[in-house]
Amino acid sequence: MSDLCREVVDICLRAGEAILRHYRAPEIAVSRKEDQSPLTAADLEANAIILAGLARAASGAPVISEESERLPWEARKDLRDFWLVDPLDGTKEFIQRRDEFTVNVARVRGGE
Repeated sequence: MSDLCREVVDICLRAGEAILRHYRAPEIAVSRKEDQSPLTAADLEANAIILAGLARAASGAPVISEESERLPWEARKDLRDFWLVDPLDGTKEFIQRRDEFTVNVARVRGGE
């Protein structure tokens, strides 16, 4: 496993630990994004951990994250090398306390 891969795994584990702290809390506060999908503090904290970690470990490639400000289409339409992040995939399941959620981080290179 490459050093970068190990670092990304560590970043994901730290994000997962933060998510689980929220999951085990007595209450999960939920707000709504513009599209009315749910958003929790766990989503935001995991996103911050991942963004900071990728900035240290793999600077240079842009990050497109579900929980960050969306890059305009013109700025991202030709991107061939970037990180794609969903810090808490399965927020609805998380809110309902079903163990069906994940941390998703992918590196897209050459459009694949």
